[in-house]
Amino acid sequence: MSRTILTEPLTTTAFARYGDVLEAAGAPDRIINQGKCARYHDRARVDVAGARVGISIFHAELRALPYRLEMIERHPEGSQAFAPMSADPFLVIVSDGPDATPRAFLTDGAQAINLHRGTWHGVLTPLSGNGLFAVVDRIGETPNLEEHWFEQPWRVERGAS
Repeated sequence: MSRTILTEPLTTTAFARYGDVLEAAGAPDRIINQGKCARYHDRARVDVAGARVGISIFHAELRALPYRLEMIERHPEGSQAFAPMSADPFLVIVSDGPDATPRAFLTDGAQAINLHRGTWHGVLTPLSGNGLFAVVDRIGETPNLEEHWFEQPWRVERGAS
């Protein structure tokens, strides 16, 4: 039996229960730097327990659609933000839990995400470009990773744009 998920566009409203969409949309909150820079202020909440916040660089292998989703993971001790270092779309898979049907979002190449603490999600899945991401997350001594492997994988296919 095949289980299929169709991608959907990443929007602030559709993604709200899983995290924050980081994008320069709408009117800026402030104009700074001698009137030459629009600031879209405080677009995500970094949430960590018993540790510090760090910024790392991830270099992920490029993937393609259709995509075979075999596993989801979560980080119960901290949020996790992914900001692509190129203007290329990437796939964001999230779920309400291991027994729920996952959702698959496609970024538009100018969006980053911040996953809420404890959100079940797929692995970093760049679809084109260089696969480089700046990642803001919890750096600590205690474990912060839980994985769930599906007995039957999901197939992620491109949906309506």
